Amino acid sequence: MDQGIMKEDMIRVENISMHFRLMNDRISSIKEMMTALARRKVKFKEFHALEDVSFTVFRGDVIGIIGHNGAGKSTLLKIISGIMKPSKGRIWRGANIVPMLELGSGFDYDLSGHENIYLNGAILGYSKEFLQSKYNEIVEYSELEPFIHTPLRNYSSGMLMRLAFSIATVVEPEILIVDEVLAVGDERFQEKSKKRMMELMSGGTTVLFVSHNIDQIREMCNRVVWLDHGRVRMIGDADEVCDAYREQFLEQ
Repeated sequence: MDQGIMKEDMIRVENISMHFRLMNDRISSIKEMMTALARRKVKFKEFHALEDVSFTVFRGDVIGIIGHNGAGKSTLLKIISGIMKPSKGRIWRGANIVPMLELGSGFDYDLSGHENIYLNGAILGYSKEFLQSKYNEIVEYSELEPFIHTPLRNYSSGMLMRLAFSIATVVEPEILIVDEVLAVGDERFQEKSKKRMMELMSGGTTVLFVSHNIDQIREMCNRVVWLDHGRVRMIGDADEVCDAYREQFLEQ
């Protein structure tokens, strides 16, 4: 390859497998489970969420990850983000990652929106000084100023999503991990969040993006990874992979 057009690796997923041990018995209570464990009568089966998954993400890539429910998409993103450790294989990351997997998962519902900006921002790795400098921007983007001192237990799910999205995207991260985030909230804010995502992508942010909306994947991504029962079925150009994915359903 010409050295002048070599792409910089940002993430390398190398032979990743993720196996879980699932209880194979119908146990209806903790007491029953403890008794069975003590008697060593509990049977387990191994579930392979991912099996030998490998691919490379280059700087500026917007990678779509598609597949049926249970294909391993969210598990893969959690492993890449460092939330889960794989059973086998390794992940190499060339920059810090901002994961938007379960928006608001670090929120304290007894605290106000104001307090949660600092709490959730700290979880994402932002300093207090940085959050103070961006506080007004976060509140304005979220459109929650009248409720910002209200405890989160009084927020709707849409309000929670708006606050979490506003905190997570306040900077331009080098690598952004997104799991169905654009499918949450009202239609107007979906368009607003989509526009923000497009701004991040055009600014050079490397993105891994899971969505069941194939048209959205086709529009926003340059490459796509298709997972099928935990294995890579196809990797390539977004249009090519999306076409093959749709053809599968037409044949069924």
